Amino acid sequence: MNMNTITKILTDKKRQGTPISMVTAYDYPVARIAAEAGVDVVLVGDSVGTNVLGYKSECEVTLDDMIHHLKAVRRGAPEACIMVDMPYGTADEPEKAYANAVALVDAGADIVKLEGWGEKKEIVMHLAAKGISVCAHIGYNAQYHGPKGRMFGKEAAGALELIESARALEQAGAIMLIAEKIPVEIAEIITARLSIPVIGIGSGIECDGQVLVFHDVVGLGWRTFRHARQYTDIRTDISNAVSSYINEINSHAFPSEEHSWHLPKAILNEVQQKLSER
Repeated sequence: MNMNTITKILTDKKRQGTPISMVTAYDYPVARIAAEAGVDVVLVGDSVGTNVLGYKSECEVTLDDMIHHLKAVRRGAPEACIMVDMPYGTADEPEKAYANAVALVDAGADIVKLEGWGEKKEIVMHLAAKGISVCAHIGYNAQYHGPKGRMFGKEAAGALELIESARALEQAGAIMLIAEKIPVEIAEIITARLSIPVIGIGSGIECDGQVLVFHDVVGLGWRTFRHARQYTDIRTDISNAVSSYINEINSHAFPSEEHSWHLPKAILNEVQQKLSER
């Protein structure tokens, strides 16, 4: 899908008051499921590090990690709008950020997302001027605030900094903003002041849309978060399925005749005859 078309669809949704849906995907099957379900944006998040790769924090995720998973997601959702995180340390300087963003776009990204508040406006401006579509990300940033999430903007000074950062990032050229773990009232102010879509995570219902990690949505992780809702318990289902598989192997119930193929008797006789001749 053309990027101008994607931008128009998302901004039209904001203007019309139609919520925007976003979910993470890190591989082909989940991307395909998300796209077939009709999600508006698929996010290849750096949370792949803690949810899939076994890293202790998102800061361990490399550009090569992101490219690898991004390509798999693009194969699973060839027509979807795909956003990808720029991992820690890849967007700290304008030209370096541009080179890394180009690598992600070449791998299949429509939009690159970078963490950071108003201090990232020069990076956003540089990328936007070179034709890269950018989503900014304020509030809690795992790359800079550590793996333990917490609320930001609970005091007046912090709330004002969030509002000012959001405006500065929009003016720098961001086409979308993610607001993570900020008070509902501040998210509402930001959403009303900006012309670009504001996507919330742990920031209330007044945002233009919502994003959640796939593992949190389906219960695939080992932790629960206040900002997330678990819609099913796939981890228990998977565990039960694997246990059943193991039990059926141990009891000789699997494989059965329906899972097996046999040689025609004549060919089997031929094989046995040739073996006896050797």
